[in-house]
Amino acid sequence: MRYYVYFDGYGHPKRVINENELAEKYDSDPQQFLKAACGLEPGARIEDTTGHVGTLTFDSEKELREYLDAGGDEITGFYECESDCRPYNF
Repeated sequence: MRYYVYFDGYGHPKRVINENELAEKYDSDPQQFLKAACGLEPGARIEDTTGHVGTLTFDSEKELREYLDAGGDEITGFYECESDCRPYNF
């Protein structure tokens, strides 16, 4: 099933709905879901939103929960990164 996940400006998943809920509540429009998740009025400009809506596909809701509980693919903090990174690029 396809799920729509609202990620806040820091990349943390904050709200999840499936494709059926998106069709029922938001007329299958992810931008309307984004505005609602950000607390904006339906007539607000999309440029006023923070974060984004990602589309994820899983075979079951259990797989979705495991992905969200694991923190997804996000990096938890600058100094806890597993890859080589530097604070400044000169």
